[in-house]
Amino acid sequence: MGGTEHLTVQREGATLVLTLKRPDARNALSPAMLVGLYDGWIEADADDSVRSIVLTGAGGSFCAGMDLKALAGDRMRGEEHRDRLKADPDLHWKAMLRHHRPRKPVIAAVEGPCVAGGTEILQGTDIRVAGESATFGLYEVRRGLFPIGGSTVRLQRQIPRTHALEMLLTGRPYSAREAAGIGLIGHVVPDGTALAKALEIAERVNACGPLAVEAVKASVYETAEMTETDGLAAELVRGWPVFDTADAKEGARAFAEKRPPLYKRA
Repeated sequence: MGGTEHLTVQREGATLVLTLKRPDARNALSPAMLVGLYDGWIEADADDSVRSIVLTGAGGSFCAGMDLKALAGDRMRGEEHRDRLKADPDLHWKAMLRHHRPRKPVIAAVEGPCVAGGTEILQGTDIRVAGESATFGLYEVRRGLFPIGGSTVRLQRQIPRTHALEMLLTGRPYSAREAAGIGLIGHVVPDGTALAKALEIAERVNACGPLAVEAVKASVYETAEMTETDGLAAELVRGWPVFDTADAKEGARAFAEKRPPLYKRA
């Protein structure tokens, strides 16, 4: 199982839990964290026993964005991670889910700050849970910067454009309740329980047919910008083959026999 000094990887049943681990820096992104994240996404997709992914942060924070000092820091520390980033100039974008989408559902469990690059990574996740005291926002314009992790493209597709533009153009913080109100996150839970809620959702996902889950996720993203006619045609291409899988046959048998299905990919 992978991981780095700033990114831990552990299994919780059929869920792979990736934890951003630089609590002293509010889990700001570092070379070690980016390399660990990318390797985690690849590990999850390569292992058929993994059915879902939970992304969270250690020490009461999710992610405070990019740590420019760490990215430009001492070559004697984390040199191998910088070498990975240099060898693959796209690795950091894939780590941040800008240029990579895992096949498995990704559930975000947010506590504390989830700002700047943290909010940008969040937009690459599929289901989002936050503690009551979590904060969100794209602060880049306040610093004369551009949120180049994908937010000017993705955010307006995920929440109403008026809210997207306000978040992008004011750089102000948003509470968890406000983020839920505009549709950026799906659940607000008591502080300290976001991970437990995310794992609960993951267990529900894990109990479903894994081939069906992956096909449904792929179809949602593939058809998002299509016309309805093109989207419905693409849905059939993705959906029909699922009916001929062992998963589908097991699901039908389990329903007839009134028992939980025993999918064999795990």
